[in-house]
Amino acid sequence: METVTEPRSRRRMSGSERREQLIHISRTLFAEKGFDGTSIEEIAATAQVSKPVVYEHFGGKEGVYAVVVDREMQKLLGMITEALAATHSLIKLERAALALLQYIEESSEGFRILVRDSHAASGTGTFASLISEIASQVEDVLADEFASRGYDPKLAPMYAQMLVGMVALTGQWWLDVRKPGREEVAAHLVNLAWNGLTGLNPNPSITAATRDLSPSAKPRPAAAADKLREFEKAREKELKEAEKLRQRELKEAEKARVRELKERERLLKEAEKERERLLKEAEKAREREEKIRQREARLAERAARLEQVDHPE
Repeated sequence: METVTEPRSRRRMSGSERREQLIHISRTLFAEKGFDGTSIEEIAATAQVSKPVVYEHFGGKEGVYAVVVDREMQKLLGMITEALAATHSLIKLERAALALLQYIEESSEGFRILVRDSHAASGTGTFASLISEIASQVEDVLADEFASRGYDPKLAPMYAQMLVGMVALTGQWWLDVRKPGREEVAAHLVNLAWNGLTGLNPNPSITAATRDLSPSAKPRPAAAADKLREFEKAREKELKEAEKLRQRELKEAEKARVRELKERERLLKEAEKERERLLKEAEKAREREEKIRQREARLAERAARLEQVDHPE
């Protein structure tokens, strides 16, 4: 007689398997309905178990929610941390932006949970605390960059919050629209963050070093890794040359400004000299007129006396 094997779906799950099943089901429900919209009854019914089974593993809805949020937090933080291990600051920024977009693309349910709920059950696992943790890592990157450029490193925490907040909000928007592709979105994010509004590149793209380590790329052999390092070195050299060019342009602009100020000062001095010369000439003319007036007055007085002598009364 042939032995019939019981289908896997009916096989009794081990404790760890049941736990993972409940986490997976709860994750989907929390993403769809939020914490308040999901009930223990619904979790149990979807898993085809009784409510006590859920209580046994997690102690209640709050427990399973905390586990789901913690896993998503750790996954995203791990991806961001790995991205920030690059050498050049621009590449760090590119890879961090790509890491967030990859997480959104591959773990949409998890991202919806993180941005939708800030329930007390999540403990520290709120989206705000997640942003804060990521910002603290970006802060170190910015502090080094600021110090190398002569800026105040104390401003790094504020700029880190700005950068991470910008990327996170863009991620929330992209979660639903999904257009354009994540590399293009990352390129434009970095374009704004790196160049600022006054220096936007009209056609930004991700650097070759970052593209070769894109989350969609497959693991590469050692030879490819060496090539990647060459790309990264070339990119760093390109960035350094661009920075030198920028500094040279700034110096030239400063020299031109100084020359302009000197020329303006020279013209002002000449104008002042001309004004003083005109004032002196006007003063001399006034003095001459005064002397002429006085002489005419004396002559008139003398003429009057002579007339008195010639015609005495």
